[in-house]
Amino acid sequence: MTPRNPGHRTGPLASTAAGVLLLLTLTGCAAGPTTPDPGTSPAASVSAPAAPGTPSAPPPVSAPTPAAPAVAPPAQQLPPVMAASAPVTLTIPSISVRTDLIHLGLEENGSLKVPQDTGNGAPASWYDGSPTPGERGPSVLLGHVNALGGNKGVFADLRKLTPGAEITVSRADGSAAVFTVDRGALYPKDRFPTLEVYGNTPGSELRLITCDGYDPATGEFDDNYVIYATLKA
Repeated sequence: MTPRNPGHRTGPLASTAAGVLLLLTLTGCAAGPTTPDPGTSPAASVSAPAAPGTPSAPPPVSAPTPAAPAVAPPAQQLPPVMAASAPVTLTIPSISVRTDLIHLGLEENGSLKVPQDTGNGAPASWYDGSPTPGERGPSVLLGHVNALGGNKGVFADLRKLTPGAEITVSRADGSAAVFTVDRGALYPKDRFPTLEVYGNTPGSELRLITCDGYDPATGEFDDNYVIYATLKA
């Protein structure tokens, strides 16, 4: 649906969420929780029961069994990831998307910069404060749902993506990071789950974010739609 005021753009993220984003470590991953050392259990003494018809005698005292050395828990195995390399293009065959990726950072007020539509539709962008696609952690790509002149934006059909759909990001080093869609979710901008979307992940993940929930009374979008995807093994 085209806004009543097509010149008014609403960023893919609410500025309140973007402000919290600055408090998160988006590059790299926190180590997984370690299992406390359970220590060793005391050795149990085992004695044979007394034979029937004979007085019961106190059980013999057995020598204490040496405690087995404590074994450290195995280190958590993290999923394999790719080395850092800047993203170049994004391809989503199931919804006929192919777009160059521009690299954008933050505005002075801490909100995310968004691609600018100059009349031919804006390409998607990669938030350069997030990991590159294929690195450990959530890589964030932003795109508009609509375009000037009543046209569709690059992320207009994100809602059509279903679990299992593939997303490919070609990278500057010539490699390609292929992701599989896990799910999509709709969030009101004033209740955007910043930590869930931007928080550290044990493997390489992708977030595609666009606007949703167009309100014709205000000409603005009240929601965000987010696609969660995981690097294909």
